[in-house]
Amino acid sequence: MQISELMPILGGVASRRILVNVTSRKALDDALALGHIVRVAHGRYGVPGVQEGTRLALKVSGHVCLVSAALSHGWKVKLVPDLPQVAVPKDRRIDTGTRSLIELHWIDLGHEQVEGLATTAATTLVMCGRRLPFDEALAIADSALRDGFPASELTSLAEAARGPGSARLRRVASEAGGRAANPFESVLRAICLSVPGLSVEPQVRIRGGLALDVRPDLVDRRLRIVLEADSFEWHGDRTALRKDARRYDLLVAEGWLVLRFAWEDVMHDQDWVRSVLTRTAAMAAFAVPA
Repeated sequence: MQISELMPILGGVASRRILVNVTSRKALDDALALGHIVRVAHGRYGVPGVQEGTRLALKVSGHVCLVSAALSHGWKVKLVPDLPQVAVPKDRRIDTGTRSLIELHWIDLGHEQVEGLATTAATTLVMCGRRLPFDEALAIADSALRDGFPASELTSLAEAARGPGSARLRRVASEAGGRAANPFESVLRAICLSVPGLSVEPQVRIRGGLALDVRPDLVDRRLRIVLEADSFEWHGDRTALRKDARRYDLLVAEGWLVLRFAWEDVMHDQDWVRSVLTRTAAMAAFAVPA
């Protein structure tokens, strides 16, 4: 798979280490030279839309916002937008040709809400929490916390929010955490939250016999269910495949139910994923002592 095809799967932003591990140094250098990726920070690369959004924001005297702003902050996202998302003042007039290149959002931003040509980290999280679907907003919030944004500040922003979307923002803040490894896991967890009786936690350590010592992606301790988001980031050769197979076998031997989900299903066939989770949770509940 080409790096240009991998980048959306990896959340729109990826480290040099991951890209080299999944492809090669030459593939990374070629993709950079061809403009298929851009350098967003030392050792980190993003989709070309990061720079394109900044260029277009400058052209219309606006600011990159929402998912495009999240990418500019170096955060991973569920879906890379087709067009750069740019906020402009409500009285700004934009010509038709430029409009076709941008997803415009008419909003008056204060000077404290912007930094350079993008909304600030705090403003980006508030806008995403208010305006995006829950799973998309959760993926961005998880990534921001993983990147060092203070959880207490996100909670304070949500508690202070009023008006349209404030309840959604508070839900995102209450569920967000820095333990999720990537948007794939975040979106899978968002689906789990809609399944009756299922209560999962990310990266829970499980120990048992036969040298079992693992941290699965998501774990329901009560129902003894393990969910794995099989990602390109960590599964790329026979050694990794053998390690994974042993881990799953040991979990089953210790009485855990193990479900493995592909990125394509979690991102694009959530009804199917939800139906599998619902059936599995109902089945597992019969084995739990009253």
